[in-house]
Amino acid sequence: MPRPSHERWFVSYADFVTLLFAFFVVLFACAQTDKMKILSRSLQATLDRPLPRPIPKPPELKTPELQPAMDFLSRQLRTEIEAGQMRVRLEQRGLVVSLSQAAFFPSGGDQLEPRLCTSIRKVADAVRDLPNPIRLEGHTDSQAIHDKRFRDNWELSAARALAMLQLLNGSERIARERLAIAGYADTAPITTNETEEGRSRNRRVDIVILSKGG
Repeated sequence: MPRPSHERWFVSYADFVTLLFAFFVVLFACAQTDKMKILSRSLQATLDRPLPRPIPKPPELKTPELQPAMDFLSRQLRTEIEAGQMRVRLEQRGLVVSLSQAAFFPSGGDQLEPRLCTSIRKVADAVRDLPNPIRLEGHTDSQAIHDKRFRDNWELSAARALAMLQLLNGSERIARERLAIAGYADTAPITTNETEEGRSRNRRVDIVILSKGG
């Protein structure tokens, strides 16, 4: 008679361990699947997110040689600037000194106001020894003009620029080789022509000390 086996429990134990291993393998696989889903959703959200728009940098002014003149005129013309008679600013093309028409010229005329020539002399003193060329630009508002002397705003703006040239080349002794004029009429406004305040700002003569690259 065969002896009873006392090791049959080992077979059941092995089956149990195998099933337990398979169970944990399934759990591990499920966990990895969940992680992949989370990773996939995160990656998709990142790809769908719009890229941040780069903040444009303001153009660097290429007029370092005119900065001392700008600082000097800002101090010397403080009274005129505060009164709204003049404006001083640096642009890519150079140093721009804007003279208000209301302060320096009569309405519809090109005769410079004599009592304000001292203000223009301050500008001349600041730029006389500079090598930079100077362009004198006349500007008007959009209101039409037609009289015995000026047929339109083109002639008026050019006449005012010419009057400024004659002053700078004459009593202020700025070499004429450095000077040029331009009349823009109402084609280059700095603000709207729809209001009286805007039209007043647009009526001006700009003294432009051109940068070396301008």
